[in-house]
Amino acid sequence: MMMVDIMNKKIKNIIKELIPYVVILLVVVLIRTYLVTPIMVNGPSMQPTLSGGEIMILNKRGKIDRFDVVVVDIKSEDIIKRVIAMPGETISCENGIVYVNDRRQDEEYSKGITTDFDKVTLGEDEYFVLGDNRENSLDSRRFGAFKEEQIKGTAKLVLFPFNKFGNIE
Repeated sequence: MMMVDIMNKKIKNIIKELIPYVVILLVVVLIRTYLVTPIMVNGPSMQPTLSGGEIMILNKRGKIDRFDVVVVDIKSEDIIKRVIAMPGETISCENGIVYVNDRRQDEEYSKGITTDFDKVTLGEDEYFVLGDNRENSLDSRRFGAFKEEQIKGTAKLVLFPFNKFGNIE
């Protein structure tokens, strides 16, 4: 009987010691699943703003605004692009100039010449995204507009490399 009591005490002590670690693990998993997660830039499509290998924080909650850098899910692959046109808007490109609702867009963040495309009017839950490196980007020009449910979140903070740490412009 005494041996059973000793074993029960040891088991209780082990459980008490493990509880903080289990709680921490649970909190980390919940935060990563529902709020924020790290994401790595892959390729040159967002240069000069972002470069391949940079690590950013993806915010999975919150409102999507024009010019936000977003992560879009295409057939289980993530791409990082910039929101150029919002739901209900019309976007086109003529002679390398992007127009949203027939207004020329000032695109100081972009690099290269944007290939022309016909007018596209977005649905109520659709976004038109383009890479900043217009000559080397697979984006809405190829895949069409993206539904809001395909957008995993916004990326506004670079974590690594440390010399680029800070908010994305």
